[in-house]
Amino acid sequence: MAKDHGAQIKDDTLYEELRKKGESKEKAARIANARANGSLDHRSDRLEDRTKDELYEEAQEIGIEGRSKMNKAELVGAIRSHQ
Repeated sequence: MAKDHGAQIKDDTLYEELRKKGESKEKAARIANARANGSLDHRSDRLEDRTKDELYEEAQEIGIEGRSKMNKAELVGAIRSHQ
């Protein structure tokens, strides 16, 4: 069972998995919280079907750096690598 990381971390299990993979505390918290509130629930539809603006917004929510210089294909790849 995952340790309770307090009210600020919404998905303790995912947070711990990301930390074990070497993600920073801040990045792990952003991703875990985004998944918990449903903003990372993009498995139900194809990323390629989204507009570049939609992909950019999601990349912003999960904290992908360099997103403003990415094209649509690069945004798709960056979002997938954060799953």
